[in-house]
Amino acid sequence: MQFGVFTVGDVTENPTTGTTVSEAERIKAMVTIALKAEEVGLDVFATGEHHNPPFVPSSPTTLLGFVAARTSKLVLSTSTTLITTNDPVKIAEDYAMLQHLADGRVDLMMGRGNTGPVYPWFGQDIRNGIQLAIENYALLRRLWREDVVDWEGKFRTPLQGFTSTPRPLDGVPPFVWHGSIRSPEIAEQAAYYGDGFFHNNIFWPVEHTQRMIDLYRRRFEHYGHGSADQAIVGLGGQVFLRKNSQDAVREFRPYFDNAPVYGHGPSLEDFSRETPLTVGSPQEVIERTLTFREKFGDYQRQLFLMDHAGLPLKTVLEQLDLLGEEVVPVLRKEFAANRPAHVPDAPTHASLKTAAERAHALESLSTPESVAVDGINQ
Repeated sequence: MQFGVFTVGDVTENPTTGTTVSEAERIKAMVTIALKAEEVGLDVFATGEHHNPPFVPSSPTTLLGFVAARTSKLVLSTSTTLITTNDPVKIAEDYAMLQHLADGRVDLMMGRGNTGPVYPWFGQDIRNGIQLAIENYALLRRLWREDVVDWEGKFRTPLQGFTSTPRPLDGVPPFVWHGSIRSPEIAEQAAYYGDGFFHNNIFWPVEHTQRMIDLYRRRFEHYGHGSADQAIVGLGGQVFLRKNSQDAVREFRPYFDNAPVYGHGPSLEDFSRETPLTVGSPQEVIERTLTFREKFGDYQRQLFLMDHAGLPLKTVLEQLDLLGEEVVPVLRKEFAANRPAHVPDAPTHASLKTAAERAHALESLSTPESVAVDGINQ
């Protein structure tokens, strides 16, 4: 199972000091967080994609390419790639380039985002959001899997004899997660292709998340990719850690109360009860996270949000130390216990390459030419 962190890259005033970091400081802090994630033994660093204040990660491939040059093991991902407003051709080329630079340590999470105005900024209509997600991703898959593409659709100009460059590393496209918190059509899309489904459930009660994941699992099996419990599932989470829970609650409360999106809304206690937010000791985070398997089944990726709402970089790095030293080792052991052997791990470039080579070998053995050669050899 993979464990990691994701960032939304917000530039938010620190409510305890009244100070706000610059965009440059925030961008460099995200790099520092990624490097720390690898240092403490996490598997994944993921960044969102936003094109509006107070967020700065408008160019995920730039950030991830920079991190790739300074890491050796960390899987570099997005927590949103806007499949609706980005050109699929540019996504295909940008992430294939990143894949080569990072030696395959790349995957993506496709999403529609949560900012309505972004659609007209990029020449699209939000009312076409689901249709854009479906059509653009269908084209992206072809661009990565076919050397020459002829294509015509509704939302972009046709392609004739087009080759996306560079080609995916080793002929293996990056693995794709489809991220959605509320759209069953996206869970269906993930199931149809046999891709991963990521539910960033940081704002949602468990019953809603269960319905979405159950739908994806059922449809994954329906499309013949394996049994429902073999479907590839990822979850979000949100934690604030201190050695004891009283210190954690006292320190985090002002940040929670003034946070973007949910600040000045529900109380910290209400939000913690209704969503996966866990503010407390390492043991409390362990116990809460382990309940996810009870509710959603065995899954493959767990990402935590830890660096938003104006939290100082020093505090975030302290959180990562606790997560890497005291939380994740226990979670790895507990999640591995009683995990059925047929439930797969999260796909990696190496595992996808091996699967592709095996499929190619089996296909070669079944061709008429190989049958004839076998007959002669016998």
